[in-house]
Amino acid sequence: MSIRHKIIILVAAGLLLFLVSACNKSSPTITPTPPQAQVTETKVIAPTSSDTPIPATPTPIPMAVIINGEGIPLAEFEAEVERFKASIPITGTNLASDPSTIVLNELIDQTLMAQSAAQNGFTMDDTLLQSKIETLEADLGGTQALDDWKSTHGYTDDDFIKALRRSVGAAWMRDQIIANVPETADEVHVLQILLTTSTVASEVYSLLQAGEDFLELASKYDPSTKGDLGWFPRGYLGEPAIEEAAFALQPGGYSSVIETEIGFHILYLVERDSNHLLQPEARRVLQRKAVQDWLIEQRDQSEIQILVP
Repeated sequence: MSIRHKIIILVAAGLLLFLVSACNKSSPTITPTPPQAQVTETKVIAPTSSDTPIPATPTPIPMAVIINGEGIPLAEFEAEVERFKASIPITGTNLASDPSTIVLNELIDQTLMAQSAAQNGFTMDDTLLQSKIETLEADLGGTQALDDWKSTHGYTDDDFIKALRRSVGAAWMRDQIIANVPETADEVHVLQILLTTSTVASEVYSLLQAGEDFLELASKYDPSTKGDLGWFPRGYLGEPAIEEAAFALQPGGYSSVIETEIGFHILYLVERDSNHLLQPEARRVLQRKAVQDWLIEQRDQSEIQILVP
């Protein structure tokens, strides 16, 4: 799955509560024999047998995963997997992971974020809950439209409310994380010459060492953009080797040949600004990275027990 695209799943919950009814049979009344006036020892009266059965111990609900003591029932997990499968187009789909793995990771991530939201003071009272429901109704076209949507996707009212609470809590925590990403960053403005073979890349590098102009060579191999990568911060390209080389350059300098999966690169640093205003797309990428880094840290610090294969 691409770092810039993450499937967002509305997760439901399907926890059934089994109530054990109390037995209505009457128990015999036990009346102790009154003590005799001259007797000093205490007479112990043994209780008679009772017809009241011992309440059965509730059967534990099977769990799919337990996150910091909070369990996700197996039934809920399986229902979410089926919903996810139903949402995938039949043709043209090639998932990197199987649906169970995707759903499990989303459940864990949402739960971790919702738990952290609660720890950081977020509460979802009835007023906020009703507001979210009304917003969904408006988006879908009314109360009946929302009811139809829930029915189509196999949600009971309780399932839906639990899923909505977790989803809203997770969204609140996500917003706190991305709000901390600044609007400016240390950025570089870079040109590149991208070549398909190491042989040609070595030849071009030799020309640069012999004094050939970088911009002219970049224009020759990429007439449309002249090799201009524009401004970018660390973490934007998703290619550590390219970013490391770019940020190591001085303005006017070029790099050695860098090999990646898409070819062979030679970079040229036009300029660098330690406090450059981020473009909206670059900031969104850094915000997504901040959420991913946060989740990695939380997973390392949390107790997560996965109970499904």
